[in-house]
Amino acid sequence: MDDKSATRMRVDGELARTVPSDQRPLAHKLVLACRMLGARGHWHGGLAGQISARGTEPGTFWTLKFGVGADEATPDDLILVDDDLRPLHGTDLPNPAMRFHLWVYRTRPDVQSIVHTHPPAITALSMTGRPLVVAHMDATPFFDNCGYLREWPGLPIADSEGAIISEALGARKALLLANHGLLTAGASLEEAAVLALWLEQCAEAQLRATALGPLHPVRPELARESRDFLLKPEIIGLSFQYFARAVLRGAGDCLQGRRALAAVA
Repeated sequence: MDDKSATRMRVDGELARTVPSDQRPLAHKLVLACRMLGARGHWHGGLAGQISARGTEPGTFWTLKFGVGADEATPDDLILVDDDLRPLHGTDLPNPAMRFHLWVYRTRPDVQSIVHTHPPAITALSMTGRPLVVAHMDATPFFDNCGYLREWPGLPIADSEGAIISEALGARKALLLANHGLLTAGASLEEAAVLALWLEQCAEAQLRATALGPLHPVRPELARESRDFLLKPEIIGLSFQYFARAVLRGAGDCLQGRRALAAVA
């Protein structure tokens, strides 16, 4: 075993032993994910985009009420829907464009959460006809892991768009949709949110680098090695907690719910 392999095994073991899992309830994690994405421009255009997570019961999914922005989300703004987007409690509705999430969930039992947004850099890259290029270490989580849908299928509110998008995603964790935006599909809510944040950062870097000259991709064997490390649940968890702390510094009351905030006011 070479020195690097031995070090990697030691680091992997240390991470597994020492990094605690986030024990916050799903509703709190979902609000924090909304807030961290909203704070970094993923909902800069208003209400376009969705975030969802599987519920406890099969065929149920948590998401934001339609009309609520990610940057203002509280636990009271979450609704539970069935696998036909019908609300299971109350009369509030989800974003109808969330329908394609259902197709991904049906074809990917490993996926626990989905993020779809139109942040600025991804939006710009989606207009160029170019896929994401893994030309930096920070982009390596998307090596052989980010599909590219070259033809926009139109407003994704019907089953046909869901079939097209889920097929383009395949077994990957991310998808760049031409003329549209991004999709990330995580084995956890934390993974879907963190990958969405990272993917926007990678798109921004690619746009800047392209203006300077040709891109030079990372060698496949090195990209693969880096990807597998950065996608470790412990690394994803620590990254999510970092972004969550930033949210809580700026909006420490976001987990209380609108009714509790109104009572205080």
